[in-house]
Amino acid sequence: MTEGALNEKEQDRLLVERSQNGDTAAFDALVLKFTPRLYTLIYNMTANREDTHDLLQDVFARAYRSLKRFRGESGFHTWIHSIAVNMTLNFLQRRRRRRTMSLDDMDSGASSDPEFLELTATSDPVREAGLNELQQRLNEALQQLPDAQRAVVTMFDIQGMPHCEIARIMGVSEGTVRSRLHYGHRQLQSLLSDYLK
Repeated sequence: MTEGALNEKEQDRLLVERSQNGDTAAFDALVLKFTPRLYTLIYNMTANREDTHDLLQDVFARAYRSLKRFRGESGFHTWIHSIAVNMTLNFLQRRRRRRTMSLDDMDSGASSDPEFLELTATSDPVREAGLNELQQRLNEALQQLPDAQRAVVTMFDIQGMPHCEIARIMGVSEGTVRSRLHYGHRQLQSLLSDYLK
């Protein structure tokens, strides 16, 4: 059976096994596969491109160093997302201790990010301006959520992960995920109420 005929989890398992046996090309394949989703997750939690790039490098460095200890009780997808969420939450706590974050300190948001611009490229300037304003308002509102709620909202609403997977990644119950999602949505709705009218 070729790798193309394998399902995604099986492909990940084979790449992990090869990586654990010293195949750096296999680990590079995992990095390429998971970078877009992890970038989106971390960016939506930090709202800063430089921090996101730094954290993403740190996440993959830690994953590479820890790969020998990965036993596969959960899928690689869950394991790498757990590392990313935990490292990002720790980073946010350290950043908060150093200074109180204000919205003025946020970088210009995803609307200036090349990946976002590529996704929203359009020939309609009015639509583009509206999308940019909406994205900026959403980014600002997301940054006002508590870190754990922001992580859950990002994984559920932006990345489309199911409750059970988010629970495994964050090491909490599905009920906790639903609760954080509920309160996160309520707070976002409140923060965006003037824009949504």
